[in-house]
Amino acid sequence: MTDGEFEFNIEDDKKNILSTGNPEIDKKLADGLPLSSLNLIEGANDTGKSVMTQQIMWGGLNQGFNMAIYTTENTIKSFLNQMESLSLDISDHFGWGYLKIYPIHVDGVEWNADLTRNFLQRLINHIKTIDEEVIVIDSFTVFTMSSSQDDIFNFFAECKSQCDSGKTILITLHQYAFDEDTLIRIRSIADGHIKLRLEQVGDRYVSMMEVAKIRGAKKMTGNVVSFEVHPGYGLKIIPYSSAQV
Repeated sequence: MTDGEFEFNIEDDKKNILSTGNPEIDKKLADGLPLSSLNLIEGANDTGKSVMTQQIMWGGLNQGFNMAIYTTENTIKSFLNQMESLSLDISDHFGWGYLKIYPIHVDGVEWNADLTRNFLQRLINHIKTIDEEVIVIDSFTVFTMSSSQDDIFNFFAECKSQCDSGKTILITLHQYAFDEDTLIRIRSIADGHIKLRLEQVGDRYVSMMEVAKIRGAKKMTGNVVSFEVHPGYGLKIIPYSSAQV
């Protein structure tokens, strides 16, 4: 079984958790992300945030969940091609309507407080109207440049309300876009918090995923996993002891 493959019992697994489809990553998440939860995937540029969300989406689609992604970084075609390049082909899921992709084009937009507030309200209103069980926002950072703290907190509070109603939401963001007080408050709202960073190992860099918080999970030890992304192969787990050498 390769890193991209996994086995599951759809009746059992779909009841409680959202699997990434990768057993090594799931172990660090106490078997997966809890359903009806709000989750942050946080990290700097090129740390693997989008790849991690795509891995989670692949796992969830193969469990039988309906999903939607709002992406500021891809068109529909480029998103499907990117998934295929990671050996996470979800074109059939998209073709059959189990996955909805909503590109958000922001190039050339001159953001201001009113425009951002209006857009965030329209975004949450759209999320309320769709039937998909799992929602991904990749990335939230572009909407923070002109946002007030109140607008950001209101958006996350609305997302949390949607999770209380049964949706599972994943949001990627960059730490640099927020002051520390805002970050602390956002993290406290979230049920799950995953941090990604790059570390140098010899002559190369590897991505490190740290599970900072998972709602309802027992206290975990060894909750760090290291990985590389290989075009044409996908996400490759590296033993943490090896990555530390």
